[in-house]
Amino acid sequence: MTVHTQTTPVINPREALGQWGENTAARYLESEGYVILERNWRTRGGEIDIVAFDPYRDAIVCVEVKTRRTLSHGSPEESVTPEKLGRLRQLLVAWVMERKQRAGRLAVDVVGLVVLSPDKFQISHAKDVS
Repeated sequence: MTVHTQTTPVINPREALGQWGENTAARYLESEGYVILERNWRTRGGEIDIVAFDPYRDAIVCVEVKTRRTLSHGSPEESVTPEKLGRLRQLLVAWVMERKQRAGRLAVDVVGLVVLSPDKFQISHAKDVS
């Protein structure tokens, strides 16, 4: 797991914390070389926050983004249960079939963000969590 602490602009009070987290995660992934293929893909089975291509792994990746203001209920990654991971894997397969995409492999990652103060946050990226 990679952990970065960065300075960030103050979160717009009208923008939901989750949306801010997803936007921040997408920028982070792009800075790491990922190509964002789709965001907030929904089907009856659920939603994928971010679908991306990781050229280093030759993988289409389902990225679950978890954003927290506090660690009082555990880390963002800890909130992703085995049941949730199973649903995410199924959703990723459905996305690949619907979009007729191909890659060497499929993967599920979790990006966790914790807002430390109005001008700082911590980001962690757990790869291949499934």
